[in-house]
Amino acid sequence: MRLRLQLTGWSRRTLILIDTPRPNCPNCEGDGGIGCDYGDHEGEYAGTDWEPCDCWTEWRRTLLPLPRLPRLLRRRVDHRDPWSNEPPF
Repeated sequence: MRLRLQLTGWSRRTLILIDTPRPNCPNCEGDGGIGCDYGDHEGEYAGTDWEPCDCWTEWRRTLLPLPRLPRLLRRRVDHRDPWSNEPPF
């Protein structure tokens, strides 16, 4: 098992510990699974089936739910053009 930390942005930001595939796996070549393309009755592409490899599990554990930043510290999006010479009023 190769563990790593990941920050997720679900309904609440959370720090989780997840498993990663082996990068030198001969079966999946580090992708974590093997994709099998299939077609419909006319032979056109219809999708891909994903079979997980034995070197990787979809194991994950929540370590720490992170608090929300106060409204004053959140990033604000400035929609003004930075190259404009017009005053901002």
